[in-house]
Amino acid sequence: MDSSPPAALPHAPIPKGAIPDVSIVVPARNEEASLGACLESLTAQTGLAFEIIVVDDGSTDRTRAIAQSFAGVQVISTDPLPENSVGKTCTTENWTGKNNAVIAGAKEARAKWLLFTDADTVHQPGSLARALTEARVERADLLSYSPEQAVVTFAERAVMPVIFAELARQYPLHKVRQRNSGVAAANGQYILVRRAAYDAVGGHAAVATEILEDVALARLFHNAGHRVYFRYGGDAVRTRMYRNWAQLCEGWTKNLALLFPHPEWRALQSIFVWLLAWAALIVAASGAASRHFVWIAFAAVWLFAYRRIRGAHFTTPNNLIAIAFGLPIFANLLLRSRMAYAKGQVSWKGRAYNIGAPSGSSPAKTQVAKPLSRIES
Repeated sequence: MDSSPPAALPHAPIPKGAIPDVSIVVPARNEEASLGACLESLTAQTGLAFEIIVVDDGSTDRTRAIAQSFAGVQVISTDPLPENSVGKTCTTENWTGKNNAVIAGAKEARAKWLLFTDADTVHQPGSLARALTEARVERADLLSYSPEQAVVTFAERAVMPVIFAELARQYPLHKVRQRNSGVAAANGQYILVRRAAYDAVGGHAAVATEILEDVALARLFHNAGHRVYFRYGGDAVRTRMYRNWAQLCEGWTKNLALLFPHPEWRALQSIFVWLLAWAALIVAASGAASRHFVWIAFAAVWLFAYRRIRGAHFTTPNNLIAIAFGLPIFANLLLRSRMAYAKGQVSWKGRAYNIGAPSGSSPAKTQVAKPLSRIES
């Protein structure tokens, strides 16, 4: 595979002294595998004036060189994260790496609207202008899209539909959009905010110690009376969150115990649904073989499981793989995440974070203003 930087795409510079419509902030830590495609899609946006700020968060690969190869893209660095006496371990009183990077980017941004988007996203042509229009039509101070999820490896295809189906059940979008529903959600891979409202609630600095900062930010907007609009945004942006099992395991271990209350119970429920689905399929197959055709009706249990999974916007083959193999893997990741929080430490991208264990009845222990329902994806 060619590892050279992608050819720099033309990005028309904003006239000196002019204020862009949107400032795009892209935090990036060791993202050489995905940053090029992200910036290609962002620099190709049309229909409005924008600036792009890539924040190099201590990368040790070619992330910075790739970002600098794109004309018109501003590349900045973060200040180092504080370290305790143990070494590269941040306590809950300190900022997380992503928050530190996003805050640095927001300080450099000049527009009245800010888009925070991850380096592993790819944006559809014209999506930025459409998102800004949608935010204005919906009178949203914070608009967030849940991207289309690209899955390639077997582990991704088995687990991701299950997790996103469970998230859809835990955080229904119609409730998220209701200001007084008590359910707040946003996706840190795509958050478009009105700068005035963002500054008024304190921005990412107000949630800088949160492992899952996106919904903490959405909750701040809710509490301040600002409108939050969240929807599935496969028409605007797609992403591949994890590229191998190690990344997938580390990422969801960091997140799942915060996303779901009572992870042990949900893990048990997932194992039960999986065993029931396979038992029903065996009974149905046995009935067909012995000509007891009434037993074939047990295959309807698979339809129940499929209905549970299909709301996650994955293809039919991926949904079937998830039903067949993903539920027990999801259960394992839930328990792994719960154990990590019980031990008080999670890690991500070479950084370890000391954290408190989430309580059994709420998705997280450290919360903003009042108990938070958190979701990263």
